[in-house]
Formats: sequence, structure tokens, C-alpha cells
Amino acid sequence: MQEKPITSPKEIIFNPSYTQQNGAAYLGDSLKLIEFIDDNSINLIITSPPFALTRKKEYGNETAEKYIEWFLPFAYQFKRVLADNGSFVLDLGGAYLPGNPVRSIYQYELLVRLCKEVGFFLAQEFYHYNPARLPTPAEWVTIRRIRVKDSVNTVWWLSKTPNPKADNRKVLKPYSQSMKQLLKNGYKAKIRPSGHDISDKFQKDNQGAIPPNLLEIANTESNSAYLRRCKAAEIRPHPARFPQGFAEFFIKFLTDEGDMVLDPFAGSNTSGFVAQTLQRRWISFEINEDYVMGSRYRFTQ
Repeated sequence: MQEKPITSPKEIIFNPSYTQQNGAAYLGDSLKLIEFIDDNSINLIITSPPFALTRKKEYGNETAEKYIEWFLPFAYQFKRVLADNGSFVLDLGGAYLPGNPVRSIYQYELLVRLCKEVGFFLAQEFYHYNPARLPTPAEWVTIRRIRVKDSVNTVWWLSKTPNPKADNRKVLKPYSQSMKQLLKNGYKAKIRPSGHDISDKFQKDNQGAIPPNLLEIANTESNSAYLRRCKAAEIRPHPARFPQGFAEFFIKFLTDEGDMVLDPFAGSNTSGFVAQTLQRRWISFEINEDYVMGSRYRFTQ
């Protein structure tokens, strides 16, 4: 049977660059591509867009002064496509004001606009600590020595309604040695000096500790299969790659198998790769053709 020819310009635009068993990657402006996604159809949007940096990067970034107005049109679309119990996880790095050792507050101004204007709820704030980050900005940290290195990104976990889907039992951490000893030897229920009443329920083995909202995930990828394959194919890899552990934490925490994950600023498509691995469906958008081509190599066996 002959396939129906594609005649609509919209259909032509919304053709994937490549597909996998559970998802598809698209090349183009995510603000245009997202128009093709149905309302209330995405369970998790997880992304790390270009930050508002003082110095321009090859992947494109707005200044702090222009960042919020640039980002808000995306935010309205994100809210439209998000399911009522869905989540929007936004990873943002900080920036210094040009020529001064003082910080921009653009992340916080953006958060206020996202909640007060767009209508998102702040489910919880997270902090992504990368201990391997280089000591920058060099002018203030390594030359004048008047600041310490910036190693933490703010992460806003936003939701469309006050009760997004979430289950911290999916992201438990191994117990510490002291907790293992407590479970083994028992603990006498009593009130701690802080005033907390520690009951005998504290001795229940829950198969792991509830993680904090400080995520320590080093981004040390230097010789991965993705980078080796990009080099062999003479394709420029994305210079600011998402750590897999970050995507894995939130995809496990906030979705179930079969749910739909969207990364509208996909870069090297770490989110799509992790979603594929965890049996979630996924869609990724990326405007740079080299990055889309290179992201295929995450899925190459």
C-alpha cells in the first residue's frame, strides 16, 4: 500500500531527525516545534537552556537583561503542553554582572515571573552541585582572589498544579554506615535536644535514605562513547553536556514507565537517552544541526 504523501508544511517541519524505540529528536526552534504538541500531553519537561552568561557561548545565550523576556514565551507553551500532574524541571547556572564581582539575580527574577505571571507553582527548589567545575570566573576567583568558585546551579522544580506526580521512594540513597548500625542495633525512642520526637518508627528499614534537595553530581564526561563517536565522525559535540545522573534523578522521581518526557533545549540529548534507558517515551528539540547529528551517537551500540 502506497504511503500518503506529506503535503502540509507543518507535517514537513515536524519530521524527526531520528527516532528510537521510545522517542524522537527534532531539529529546529523549539518555540515553533512545540506548537505541534497537544495540550496536557507531557508528563515531564526537563531541560537546561543556555544560561544568561556575560560572555557569549557557541551554543547561543542571552544576557541577563534580556533573558526573562526571551524565556517567557517558551514557558507559556510549556505550561500548555504539561499534564495537570506533570512537572517542569529547569536547571539554571548563575552569572556575574559585566565587569563587576557581584551576581545577577536573573534566576530569581525568572522564578517570580514563572509563578506570578505564567502560573506555575514552585514544588521545590533544588541545587545542583558539580564538584568538578573549574574555578571561574577567573578574574574574580583565580586572579584577584576575591570570590570562590561557582559550583552550584539553581534548579526550579515547577508544576502546573499544587500536586504533581512524585515518589521519592524511586530515588532513595544507600543508608550511611551509622544508619545501618542503628537499624541493626536498635534505637531508644526519645526527644532529641533539638526538640524532635524520634519514635520507634525511626527504626523501620525503608530500603534507603530520602535524598536531600542538594544534588551532588560531577560532570566529568571526557572520554565517553558519545565523545569518541563524535570525534570519529568529525562532528562537534555539545560543549556543555547534561550529566546523566541529573536527568536520571528527576525522570525516576517524577515519572512512571511509559510517561512522556520533553527536553526543549536538548543539546546532546542526555534527557532523551536516559528516558529511553528508563522506558519512558521522549521528545527532544535542538536548534543546532551539529548537536542533533552528534546526539545520535548516544544511542549507537
